[in-house]
Amino acid sequence: MATTHIDDKIRRSDALSKARGEAKYVSDYFFDGMLYALMLRSTEARAEIVSITYPTLPEGYYFVSAEDIPDCGTNSLHMIGDDWRCFASGDVRYVGETIGLFVGPSRAVLKSLVDNTKVEYRTRQGAVTIDDAIAVKGGSILEGKDDDILCQLYCEKGEDMEEVFKEADTIITETFETGFQEHVHLETNGALVTEEDGNFVIYISCQCPFYVRKSVAGLLGVPLEKIIIRQTTTGGAFGGKEHFPDVLAGPLLVAENKIHKPIKMIFDREEDMEFSVKRHPSKITYKSALKDGKLIGTKGDIYYNCGAYLSSSFVVLQRGVFHANGVYDIPNTRLNGYGMATNTFPSDAFRGFGAPQTLFAIEMHMTHIARTLGVDPADFKKSMFIKRGGETVTNGHVVEEVMLSEMFDNIASASDYYSKSREYGYGSGRGIGVSFYNHGGAFTGNGEQAIIKAHARLRKTGERVTIEVGSTEMGQGFQTILRKIAASVLEIPIENVDYPNPDTSCVPDSGPTAASRSTMIVGRLIERCATEMKERWSEGDFSVEKEYEHPEGFPWDQSTFRGDAYLGYGWGAAIVEVEIDKRTNEVSVKGIWTSHEIGKAIDELIVHGQINGGVIQSLGYASMEKMENRNGHFKQTSMSDYVIPTSMDFPKQYYHIQENPYPYGPFGAKGMGELVFNGADAAYCDALERAIGKDIFKIPLPPEDIEEALRNA
Repeated sequence: MATTHIDDKIRRSDALSKARGEAKYVSDYFFDGMLYALMLRSTEARAEIVSITYPTLPEGYYFVSAEDIPDCGTNSLHMIGDDWRCFASGDVRYVGETIGLFVGPSRAVLKSLVDNTKVEYRTRQGAVTIDDAIAVKGGSILEGKDDDILCQLYCEKGEDMEEVFKEADTIITETFETGFQEHVHLETNGALVTEEDGNFVIYISCQCPFYVRKSVAGLLGVPLEKIIIRQTTTGGAFGGKEHFPDVLAGPLLVAENKIHKPIKMIFDREEDMEFSVKRHPSKITYKSALKDGKLIGTKGDIYYNCGAYLSSSFVVLQRGVFHANGVYDIPNTRLNGYGMATNTFPSDAFRGFGAPQTLFAIEMHMTHIARTLGVDPADFKKSMFIKRGGETVTNGHVVEEVMLSEMFDNIASASDYYSKSREYGYGSGRGIGVSFYNHGGAFTGNGEQAIIKAHARLRKTGERVTIEVGSTEMGQGFQTILRKIAASVLEIPIENVDYPNPDTSCVPDSGPTAASRSTMIVGRLIERCATEMKERWSEGDFSVEKEYEHPEGFPWDQSTFRGDAYLGYGWGAAIVEVEIDKRTNEVSVKGIWTSHEIGKAIDELIVHGQINGGVIQSLGYASMEKMENRNGHFKQTSMSDYVIPTSMDFPKQYYHIQENPYPYGPFGAKGMGELVFNGADAAYCDALERAIGKDIFKIPLPPEDIEEALRNA
């Protein structure tokens, strides 16, 4: 076997097992005496529970509810806060909230029990949209409060905005809206709980095993060590399995404590779409001041629809606000962020984690300003690029060389952007659009050093090495990346490096697999472990463990949210070309060109796959992935009415990777899993605006919505 080098293009370590059907997902696990579970869910968006009447339970069947939580436990799932209840009790706050769990040996019987259970409600007025929540006076959802604001923050830099607007010769105010987006991970949510040696063991499809453990342990009031989480092969996540697995694991744990038999629950596709977390809808207003053809200041009001519980929404809102100026050095800024409580299924993490909403809005706003000034959007945007040392909205600074101009030159040449931009008239039916975007790497602010405090371990046994971390493979290629880093440093074949799915009883907590931190942070820890192991290789069998060390020179004040919010950024540029059929409003994408700066590509094949997937997912977000919520119910609940892109919908992509090694990442690498989602939507909408001759303020835009936009223009 040959020694592995970091620049080698290699086959993914999980490719064959998945292609052959050998990989073992949670639905493939079976234990003797195993039972199944099915949730009894709320059918009302906001109501008091008057009574629950269920049929007589056959022998061997059980109903589990909040009443089965022991006195030493609490009816809450500990996420970032403790407000999300394991079981609804007394009232319900969104459609699909878990009221109880039916458990037994036959899934058909469980379905009959759920269908024949009657829950009597006393319905109360709720809020579904951001506008509903803004209009509330007296705290419609949040009892005892004067409004429905779950969380809020603000950032400002430069001069007082009132003075800036007084100086302006032109003021432009625009409002942008984005909708729900479904994750559509190919493997639906699922979990299985059993008992081993006096411990509760949860097999689960998830991103963050230690999150699940922390979330559910309080239900039984037991030490964390009594709960063991074993991540099973996970068939996709995109953020949808960051906190949501807690919502399955919690009720199953309570049921296991009552019944003491293995219990499994697997969602079908309709359940997964109707009763799971989504991307936060947003409503964002920018008011910008121009003077002598230059943008001198912007005020932004940013609203996110959080749903009924906080979950990760405050952190999502932070990232949205901190990315609200995009890649631009706007000298004067005031940004207000609000997370609104509504009676919808709680929103949660989704690739980009709050940044896509504001990046879409600022890109479209900058495009419209450029058109008002009579200049090409690319040229206006380039004139506003933030540079190394530039001040961010949190009064921090960009620490790396910003290479957006070079990146744009590459794709502008490849796409023939300028000649097409001049040739296609506004409203001609053809258009070419551009966007620029970034994504802060790792956890916001002091998250890595004060909250996560990641650890990673490398264990040598003979000639083999085992990676021991809590970070997970969920289809993004991380098991391959981490093995490649270790093998390259140790100068051994990658086949000699093992990286099993994490078990919380065996591995250190390396933090969540989220926030574009895995390669950047955990990869760096493994690189450090491997460097020491290489020096000690001749010592025999031993292990090396490293703890995260925060680089010097990145000040942050958590109490004021001031300082360097991120250690570094990934940067992106996208160009999209479209043609529209003016009779049917069907849009055909003719070309996609992107450039991304991620420090160093650890494996170009995996990076290429991430770019292809992320860009297409972003184009789906803009063009077709429409999910409506009416009175708390999602209207689109299957793959037949929620449309996602296929390989036939978009052409082959041109991609360019701009190297710019990052000093604190393994071999110079930064994060990139979320960056590649963040910009194609705005490039598509810029191109579509030019094709139809009308400004766009809301996505997604399937043909019927394009027709409505044209009528209302």
